[in-house]
Amino acid sequence: MATECLDKKQTIDLRKKFIGPSCKVFFSHDPLKIVRARGQYMYDENGQQYLDCINNVAHVGHSHPTVVRAGTQQMELLNTNSRFLHDNLVLYAERLQATLPDPLSVCYFVNSGSEANDLALRLAWQYTGHRDVITLNNAYHGHVSSLIDISPYKFHQLSDDEHKQSVHVAPSPDVYRGKFRADHPDPALAYSDEVRDIITRAHKRGGKIAAFIAESLQSCGGQVVPPAGYFQKVAAHVRAAGGVVIADEVQVGFGRVGSHFWGFQLQGEDFVPDIVTMGKPIGNGHPMSCVVTTREVAQAFMAAGMEYFNTFGGNPVSCAIGLAVLDVIQNEDLQGNALRVGAHLSRLLGGLKETHPLVGDVRGPGLFVGVELVRDRVKLTPATAEAQEVIYKLKEQHILLSADGPHRNVLKIKPPMCFSREDAERVVEKIHLVI
Repeated sequence: MATECLDKKQTIDLRKKFIGPSCKVFFSHDPLKIVRARGQYMYDENGQQYLDCINNVAHVGHSHPTVVRAGTQQMELLNTNSRFLHDNLVLYAERLQATLPDPLSVCYFVNSGSEANDLALRLAWQYTGHRDVITLNNAYHGHVSSLIDISPYKFHQLSDDEHKQSVHVAPSPDVYRGKFRADHPDPALAYSDEVRDIITRAHKRGGKIAAFIAESLQSCGGQVVPPAGYFQKVAAHVRAAGGVVIADEVQVGFGRVGSHFWGFQLQGEDFVPDIVTMGKPIGNGHPMSCVVTTREVAQAFMAAGMEYFNTFGGNPVSCAIGLAVLDVIQNEDLQGNALRVGAHLSRLLGGLKETHPLVGDVRGPGLFVGVELVRDRVKLTPATAEAQEVIYKLKEQHILLSADGPHRNVLKIKPPMCFSREDAERVVEKIHLVI
């Protein structure tokens, strides 16, 4: 089919026709046609460069030559159905497992974060023999039916009659805007007690808890950082009820938080999930994802008698790309870069908070930072319109940013990991000028 350049109105009309009016499209009122990208930059059809501050998919940088070369070389040699044995699968599983705590030792390779989280639910249901799932308010775990059911970020748009009775929503552990805030003597305990109470109510109705699932750091929910100790306390309640804990690392894993390789490790060495899911950054944009769990959970899944097979999960090209991504993270010290540049970025954004009353909160580790805009710092009135204005004005300055959270008032900064100090300074200066 021949393609042609469309003007702005034509592009919007086509998106409405083929995507639908309810689909959230980035820059939906001002489309940006990107034709190429490299490192932390993207380029439109006129060659204009844009600084990408939001693309956690291009984890080690757009079009990284090491990753491109690894995929190209393996495609020239062999790509095949995963029924055939190939060394890349074993080599990558070994490398990946080495980044995780020892109990997490069995890998299932799939093709997307949604597919990973769907499989994680199947593992939990089979291992526990239970069906009920606890999720967090504002959570998003994927686009397939089983995950819409556990994603309040999505299903809050539905009527109450369409909600699964086996899905229970716990408060987001948000110490800025949530039920228990930073001035609470023990917000981790208070939020975990909410999960305990949900379990009690579920048991009274005859339900049995299969799993608690949470992003290690909530992304679509507004860049929420749980208080230290929260996951340990929740895990104790969930496991006592016979359930397992699933850590969704699809958006925050692979060194993004800087101080650790995985987001859940921010809680401390004494917290180890039963299942970890990953996607997006794992292949630097290549469709690849993984579920890692304990041997006990995997054996229970295998004992069910239903063979699990994924045609493309763990294919030779995907694993070659995955290995290359790990190589780049290590060889270019991108985790260290996230720690250093992220700290510099947060300091600069903290300066904005001191200067502009519109900036209510700056939070997040490494290169996973949220800036919450409010009209009133006492009432925490969301500055939704202002956040959108900041995004569009920054685009005019050739900087790509987005806003999310339940009120769409949190500026999300989660760029490729090669983001530099100079990039951070440029972004903060432009935000300052716009505000």
